[in-house]
Amino acid sequence: MVHTGIFATSDEIIVKAGKNYDVLITEARINQLCLEVESRINCLTRYNWSDKYASLNVDVKYILSELESNLVAMYIIAFNPSVYTSLAEAQTMLDMLRDGSDKCMNELQDIKGQDFINNA
Repeated sequence: MVHTGIFATSDEIIVKAGKNYDVLITEARINQLCLEVESRINCLTRYNWSDKYASLNVDVKYILSELESNLVAMYIIAFNPSVYTSLAEAQTMLDMLRDGSDKCMNELQDIKGQDFINNA
């Protein structure tokens, strides 16, 4: 199956989910999670990044890529945290990804950031 996510690649997502992610996570599942996350990013920022993606500055694209790959990786880890070395390892990974996601979302939602993004 071909990856259909817009903001992040499957590889970017899998790297963040770690080497122990559950083998039941298929490309089809990753695609569905990407669609859900992209919609949520668009709604929370009140801007349709998906439709404007091709015209965005590369810096903005990387923020979207980091945000989507972090959020989808979090879903993958949460799907079956028992496959990791320990639950503490899974929780540390989730905490790190959440912190990165929060920073990206704040940048996209920030008015000055929005001006930068729109004029980039």
